[in-house]
Amino acid sequence: MILKGFKEKSIKKYLNKMLSERKVYVDDSKVESLGIILNIDEVDDFELFRSLATYLHVRPNKLKVIAYSPSKSEKPNFWEICFNSKDIGWNGAIKNIELQTFLDTTFDVLISYYTSDEIELKLLTALSKATFKIGILQKDPRLNDLIINTNLEEFKVFKREIFKYLTILNKVSDE
Repeated sequence: MILKGFKEKSIKKYLNKMLSERKVYVDDSKVESLGIILNIDEVDDFELFRSLATYLHVRPNKLKVIAYSPSKSEKPNFWEICFNSKDIGWNGAIKNIELQTFLDTTFDVLISYYTSDEIELKLLTALSKATFKIGILQKDPRLNDLIINTNLEEFKVFKREIFKYLTILNKVSDE
């Protein structure tokens, strides 16, 4: 238990360092790829995100979803990547190759669709090389470039708001 606390403290220190050095750069390039990070205990409907990608004119092969499972139990295999705290080591080191590949992908937009205060979820959002990050209101506003203040159950509102703001930023065309 003591080692787990030290490990979490080392991850928090690394996360704070990354977020303090983070530079925000927004351009008007169109959204062609979409990455999504979520907590499987909060949302378990993959089709919501597939419909969001279609709504934003993102091709299905340019959508990647990863799900975090705080519990150790096995989760359904329909997620592209499902990970837990064992996939993250000291100082935020990623132990899972598939997870590292997701983080190294330069998505046009990354959506952090979770409200839980899990250090692993925050770390992945911060480590992602996405050019524009969108999230639901969380305790640390430094994680995302755009924050949509909705509940997890209000996915339709979230979807409309994302489309509205991405249209304003000239990242999607209003077709």
